[in-house]
Amino acid sequence: MNTASVDLRPKREVLALLAQNLGLRGSVLPLPGGYLTSWAKGLLLPRGGEVVLYTGHMYQMLPVIKAMEDRAKALPPEKRDQLAAILRLVNPLVNVSGFSRFLASPDWKERSNRILRNIVELLRRAGVECGYLYEAEKYAGALAYDLGLDGPFERHARRVARRLRRYGVKELITVDPHTTQIFREVYPQVVPGFDLRVRSYVEVLAERGLEAALPWEEEFVFHDSCVYARYLGLIEEPRRLLTQAGAQVAEPDFSREVTHCCGGPVESLFPEKAEEVARRRMEQLAGLGRRVVCACPICLLNLSEVRDPRQEVFDLSEVLVAALGQKEK
Repeated sequence: MNTASVDLRPKREVLALLAQNLGLRGSVLPLPGGYLTSWAKGLLLPRGGEVVLYTGHMYQMLPVIKAMEDRAKALPPEKRDQLAAILRLVNPLVNVSGFSRFLASPDWKERSNRILRNIVELLRRAGVECGYLYEAEKYAGALAYDLGLDGPFERHARRVARRLRRYGVKELITVDPHTTQIFREVYPQVVPGFDLRVRSYVEVLAERGLEAALPWEEEFVFHDSCVYARYLGLIEEPRRLLTQAGAQVAEPDFSREVTHCCGGPVESLFPEKAEEVARRRMEQLAGLGRRVVCACPICLLNLSEVRDPRQEVFDLSEVLVAALGQKEK
């Protein structure tokens, strides 16, 4: 959803709450370090290094975004801004550990953690080793930028850039389109001298190729992320990987540069409108097949929430890692 065409003024308290979190905690949501890094437990990823996997917290946020969206739908629209105003007053005193336990959807937490682990497995199978910053990794700021919180975003971006320099990072391998775009295109505009190499894991894998031990030999309908396709031109790479995984790729009418929005990234602000847009998109995709695959956490969440029970929505990493020989029946 293009937020430039949406009047955000009625949501000023929600936006103020997001900006407050960004300043207080380095993220738009008050999530503790242990929650954000739990996915990496047991993977033995080196701490830091010149090349690091940067999650940007987007997948880790899905369980909380899902829960917040559900709670927002249960309230009349006029009450949501009032609640945000109250939360902003108590926000500095919030126990972030308790917040994550109370709000996070267990099913989505398990799935988002598994997706991040899938990406590490795929990179390792491709011969790519990288570090991870663990609790030192900060949210890239994508939602703040998308919602027009320019001042808070720019201050945050400078803090993140200083941290990356301090850890000696020279290259970022990102896991989602929003974080990729923010680091590749936006940080160089607002952070003087920001020149880190930024590549999506999708690009890295496409360069290396994928050898499928257990090809799918089934058809998937591919949904292009607006950010990957329209802004970054990352169109052929996910299709190439799906083909190498043995999948047949079905193309909806609205795809590639003219892909249709999934309804994000304003789910928590306008949940009904986001759902309406997602349903429209899912109807387009469902006309081509029951298996849908996307490469963006926001698309994954929004399309999964409106799917017919007979349909399945996959993250790209889930399809690819299954083709390595770990397909779940």
